[in-house]
This record gives sequence, C-alpha cells and structure tokens, in this order.
Amino acid sequence: MIKLPPLLFILLTLSYYSNAQALSIESQAISTKLLKPYPALKEEVANKRKSFYSAYQKTNNKDSIINEAQMYLLAISDDFFHSWYNTPWDFNGHTRTPQNGAIACGYFISTTLQDMGFNIPRIKWAQQASEYMVKKLSAEKDIKRFHKSPMSEVVDYLKQKGEGLYIVGLDCHVGYIYYRDGKMSFVHSNYYKPKTGVMSEPLIGRNPLNDSKYKIIGKIFDREMVLNWVLNTRYTE
Repeated sequence: MIKLPPLLFILLTLSYYSNAQALSIESQAISTKLLKPYPALKEEVANKRKSFYSAYQKTNNKDSIINEAQMYLLAISDDFFHSWYNTPWDFNGHTRTPQNGAIACGYFISTTLQDMGFNIPRIKWAQQASEYMVKKLSAEKDIKRFHKSPMSEVVDYLKQKGEGLYIVGLDCHVGYIYYRDGKMSFVHSNYYKPKTGVMSEPLIGRNPLNDSKYKIIGKIFDREMVLNWVLNTRYTE
C-alpha cells in the first residue's frame, strides 16, 4: 500500500469531494433541463384539469375520477418542485418564474399550488402564518400538531397516515413533505441556504424542519381539495 504525505492526501481528498459536489450539481441541472418548460407544464396541468372536469360531469362513477385526479396531482407536483429547484430564497422573494429572482417559503407553497391549478389567493396566503395554509387546505382529521417532539415521532406519524403530499408549518417557516414510493422528502425554499433556495432534502438533518420546536402537518390532496381543483372552485381569503 502506497503511503501519501499528509498534505497531499488532504488535497486529493478535498479535490475528490469538490468534484463529486460539482457532478451532483451538474446532474441536478441536467435533470431540471429535461423537464418541460414551466409555461408548458402549467398549460399541461390546465388542460388535464379541464379533461377531468369534462369526465366528472359525464360519469356516474365520480369517485373514480377523483381518485385518478389525486394520483395525477401527486405525480405532477414533483415536476413542479423540480422546476423550482435552485431558485434562491429571499425573505421578500415573490417571483413567479423558477430560476428568475428569488422566492420566500410561503410564496413557494402558494405559487406552486396556484400554478398546479388550484384557485387560491396566492399573495394573501403567502403572507399568513404557516398554520393558516395548513388549516385552509387540510381537513381537521388530517392535521397533526407536534411540540418539541423527536423527528422519529413525526416520521412514524407520516408512515401511519400514508403516502401523499403534506404541508408542514413550523416556528417561522413552511414547506412540503413529499412522501411517495417509500421516500420522504422535505421540499422548501430554504433560508438556511439562501443561494440554493428551493431544494429537497431528507427530513432528518440540519434543517428548519428538525430545528423547529412547533410543527403542524396537514395532508393535502384529499377528496374535497381535489374536487375543488376539478371544478375550479375558488378558495376564500
């Protein structure tokens, strides 16, 4: 075995991790480029909503349409998240265009939901305390509050509730928990890393989700919410 001088070993190690990080960033950029342009993505969802509306009006089996729409929204929401990755965070950020300007955490939630076709007051909701949006979009039975609870308790609760999309309100932050195919991710505009901004990361780690003493979690895309999407029902402020 060849022994390297300590300084050379350190330099080679730093070079390795730097290159690995660069490759990771490059891979994420390539992944983002493979997505549809954002206007086309929004247009696709708008057209899909209209087709669900037409099918809902014509069929007697309305539950099947709602179930299909739920699965569609859960899948397509991930495309919206990927489109926004690497959009910087700023406390006053309210851009409507991914990678152009900056976006605050509340605006990230309200903007992506509105762009997915939910008829919500984007600005008003973005400026409220995090609990406001959770209570507006989640049924009371789908809302859970935690106070100074270990993350293992939160993870166990999510496993019990099942896969889907959640909004999580924290002490001074709001984001999504995306639970699909057995994987849980915290998707948010990250003020811990303002230059990166919108990102997806594990639930457990150094992030606002772990550090927040208070957590309110609401599961969204339930039957009522999806029906509101299909019918283009306007939410009140």
